[in-house]
Amino acid sequence: MGEAMERHYGGCLCYGPPIEDGFYYDASIEGRQISSNDFPALENLMNKITKEKQPFERLEMTKEDLLKMFEYNKFKVRILNEKVTTPTTTVYRCGPLIDLCLGPHVRHTGKIKAFAVTKNSATYWEGKADMESLQRVYGISFPDGKLLKEWKQQQEEAALRDHRKLGRDYELFFFNELSPGSCFFYPKGAHIYNKLIELMRSEYRKRGFQEVITPNMFNSKLWVTSGHWEHYKDDMFLFEVEKEQFALKPMNCPSHCVMFLQRPRSWRELPLRYADFGALHRNELSGALTGLTRVRRFQQDDAHIFCTPEQITSEIMNALVFLKDIYDILGFELTLALSTRPDNFLGDIPTWDEAEKSLATALDAFGMPWSTKEKDGAFYGPKIDISVTDAMRRKNQCATIQLDFQLPIRFNLSYVTADEGGTKSRPVIIHRAILGSLERMIACLTENYAGKWPFWLSPNQVMIVPVASAFDEYGLNVRQQIWDAGFMVECDLDPGTTFNKKIRNAQLMQYNFILVCGEKEMSNKTVNVRTRDNVVHGEQTVDHVCQRLKHFAESRVREADEKF
Repeated sequence: MGEAMERHYGGCLCYGPPIEDGFYYDASIEGRQISSNDFPALENLMNKITKEKQPFERLEMTKEDLLKMFEYNKFKVRILNEKVTTPTTTVYRCGPLIDLCLGPHVRHTGKIKAFAVTKNSATYWEGKADMESLQRVYGISFPDGKLLKEWKQQQEEAALRDHRKLGRDYELFFFNELSPGSCFFYPKGAHIYNKLIELMRSEYRKRGFQEVITPNMFNSKLWVTSGHWEHYKDDMFLFEVEKEQFALKPMNCPSHCVMFLQRPRSWRELPLRYADFGALHRNELSGALTGLTRVRRFQQDDAHIFCTPEQITSEIMNALVFLKDIYDILGFELTLALSTRPDNFLGDIPTWDEAEKSLATALDAFGMPWSTKEKDGAFYGPKIDISVTDAMRRKNQCATIQLDFQLPIRFNLSYVTADEGGTKSRPVIIHRAILGSLERMIACLTENYAGKWPFWLSPNQVMIVPVASAFDEYGLNVRQQIWDAGFMVECDLDPGTTFNKKIRNAQLMQYNFILVCGEKEMSNKTVNVRTRDNVVHGEQTVDHVCQRLKHFAESRVREADEKF
């Protein structure tokens, strides 16, 4: 694809790495804007290149020669000067293209049997907004055409399930340029948001968590103490207040440390489990903002557990059980991975080794398969990353469990032990989010359910459909009873729409239950119950309907439509 871009556009190629869903190439192109209209021409060139079976040749060249060869391309010169620390490095030649690459590659271009140019976007050099603007082209390849066809079909289905599209279609949420990366939730979207928070709150009391509320803005001194100023400053919203530097909080953990410090703590209080739904802000690049999955303003089901070293394994186990219970309700399959010490870690290696061992022990005891992601931990401690598999068999990362020995040291946290001398010891912090960002979780759920929300979470729970206008008043009375019982309910009184059309509209909008009101139902104080899948449950009293709806909401069953 790099060769095709160079031949089609000219300009200067930059980075061109593989990614999880294919690959991309960045380019600096003066006076020309890449668009999807260019994709057929690029694919035609790529077809010619594969038919020519151009060999991939690995060459080892001196840094000096490469600087001369790439003197026309300031980006390659920058890579050579900043990234290459040896006298020689490798390049690969493919037809007229020569580019920096470690390899390896397939033998020749003829081995590539199927490919597609998938999309384009704007970006910055190395993702930094104060650097040069670049253009990016994405592609994907497969060893045969059948796999490419299957992938295209999956992409078509994914487009229909795109949470940004469904958010508009069902009036759940939207974005506006007046507040980039911050979502506006309509009442129906807010209903989903609040139901997820209610789910977590209903479990917190059972599992020993206490909810707290903390400020949104803090003096930079807090972030210097926590270490975030050094490692995370560029991703924070900063501003000045009375000649002091402040920032909107991007996470809750430092403020929870401040709460822990407010008075002496005893071993009898541990584990101390703080939960916080406070709004967080992260200064994501505008080009990286992607619907609800990458935002600037969000909330998490955030919790921090202060515990003794001896309590680590049991607390991690409790967190894993909690996580599985919640994800079973949501209908997601879990994949677990232990992310280990990154290159930019804080602290000492023996402490990190101890932390990683504690997490591995808990994962083994939990009993589910898990893998290791080397060097992917947070800078302050190792973590367990949890991916969920949706209805499209795609993996999304939402939840996380992180062990932290560093923040207690940086904040000088301590508790009085059970020893007779009243000695002090250092607690450990466990960072825990199960839903993770509520925004990201709602994106995952929206695409997973594709509008067919389970009843307890559904923004479209009940639609009342009077058979004729003579029964509108009764329909409104039924609606009021169901609304008073606490459910999302509407009544279709549109005089210009036929009865059958109203039923069909309710089914297309995925109302879990459609309650029909006619003369018989009005006389008997009943409704005729049917579902969005056209399953007819027949005539029921309104009181019975409310009881069943209450049962479905409290039990959070996913198949309420079938079990009425």
